[in-house]
Amino acid sequence: MIDLIGKRYYYFLISLIVIVPGIIALIIWGMPLAIDFTGGTALEVKFDSGTAPQPAQVVKLYADMGFPDVQVQSSGADALIIRSKELDEQTKTNIIAKMQTQFDSSITVMRADTVGPLIGAAVTQAAALAVFAAAVFILAYITWAFRGVTHAFRFGTAAIIAMIHDALVVLGVEALLGHFMGWQADSLFLTALLTVIGFSVHDTIVVFDRIRENSTIYRRLPFEKVVNHSIIQTLGRSINTQLTVMVCTAALALFGGITIRQFATILLVGIFSGTYSSIFNAAPILVVWENREWKNWFRRREKTDTAEA
Repeated sequence: MIDLIGKRYYYFLISLIVIVPGIIALIIWGMPLAIDFTGGTALEVKFDSGTAPQPAQVVKLYADMGFPDVQVQSSGADALIIRSKELDEQTKTNIIAKMQTQFDSSITVMRADTVGPLIGAAVTQAAALAVFAAAVFILAYITWAFRGVTHAFRFGTAAIIAMIHDALVVLGVEALLGHFMGWQADSLFLTALLTVIGFSVHDTIVVFDRIRENSTIYRRLPFEKVVNHSIIQTLGRSINTQLTVMVCTAALALFGGITIRQFATILLVGIFSGTYSSIFNAAPILVVWENREWKNWFRRREKTDTAEA
């Protein structure tokens, strides 16, 4: 049998190597927030020619006019929804005139709204509250569902730690991509983050449920071996299930167009992280907790120093 649990500290090290650069990026550069959170102007325009230009063309037009941070979404075959930093009336008029000339079509402005940063702050607070509430309910539910197992609370706590791991990976990747590629965190990013949290917990519960079953079947085995056996039993299922989703998400990232590429990429990173954390973080944390290994971390160091002296 493959000894996966025996290499648990290598898995923890890999997680740190992935998470730490993202945390540093968040501290130095911060999260690049889109107008959904910071405020701005949303234009919905209809092209009287019957065919709207490609979103990438409009993004380039805005960039050429000094507004690089813009989001463009198709709204039917002949309309676009364009979100950018807050624009005054003269700037909006100039942009509309530029689009009419460049795309050879008359344009009807169907909607022009200015979203203030207060709305963005409310959305941010609601998102943080939603994640916190989800964590509390997940902890309570897993503790209740695994009540027949000794130390059921540990299962819920380990699942939350794995969930936090995945959230940090997603936030860190977004901060790095925002700095180097100009991506911004918008409402779709928030959707991807919440989806990743759901996938992470779902896969973790699959592994934990097998540990619960094997704990009653292999009562005489050490807990570490029970966990290792359970991971190997669910490894194929976990990878196959998540791989199916990842293939579809990768297709969206490659061929879904500019408006959905960022969402699909972040979702792909998060699902991969969720699969990794469920197998190589959540279950090993149970073993570390069961063995109370933190008591020996520094003791081993002290013994080594004494032997060298």
